[in-house]
Amino acid sequence: MSTATAAATHDDHEHVHYTTTGLDNRKIAVWAFIGSECMLFASLISTYLIYKGRSKVGPFPHEAWTSPTGEVFKPILNIPVTSASTFVLLMSSLFMVMALAAVENRGKPGYGGLKGNSKFWLATTALAGTVFLGFQAFEFTSFVHEGLKITTNLFGSSFFTLTGFHGAHVTVGVLWLLTLLAIDMKRGLTPKDSLVVDICALYWHFVDVVWIAIFTLIYLIQ
Repeated sequence: MSTATAAATHDDHEHVHYTTTGLDNRKIAVWAFIGSECMLFASLISTYLIYKGRSKVGPFPHEAWTSPTGEVFKPILNIPVTSASTFVLLMSSLFMVMALAAVENRGKPGYGGLKGNSKFWLATTALAGTVFLGFQAFEFTSFVHEGLKITTNLFGSSFFTLTGFHGAHVTVGVLWLLTLLAIDMKRGLTPKDSLVVDICALYWHFVDVVWIAIFTLIYLIQ
């Protein structure tokens, strides 16, 4: 083997860190992180289910309740509004897929125009995540105005903790997406950067899947 070939091979091994699984060690690390996050959300969801229906005072998620002053209030959950925010978050997963495909196939035939515009798809994904957070902020604010705080009852404590942690994860994802967008605007993301975008996509899809479970258990199942 020539010196030049050996140097090139050594350089390739320096930049491609494969494990015995055949996957890059950065991707393995993200999968391990997602596994730990699954345990975190499993414990939070379990806590919500354990305390479900055990609140002694209102507001309640699906039942009407009467305040100490005698006022009758409707169930506090606004399912149509949350359904809209859920749709926005689920659509963001599609936008993330388009962003990854645009980076992976940059320069290839059939990936010109909007389809290959990774900047547009990254920005759209981040915007969808921001809109979801706006819906969540609106929901939290309206709940507080209606008398539900984290210290009000068991439902409030478990609800705000669970959905608040998820909102924090969405915020991290939005910041991650904006970082990738800034890099894309500065020098352009190429197929060599596809692993970095793929890792972000894994995290984003995880956040979406967790929300499907939360939405189903809290809002749809009474």
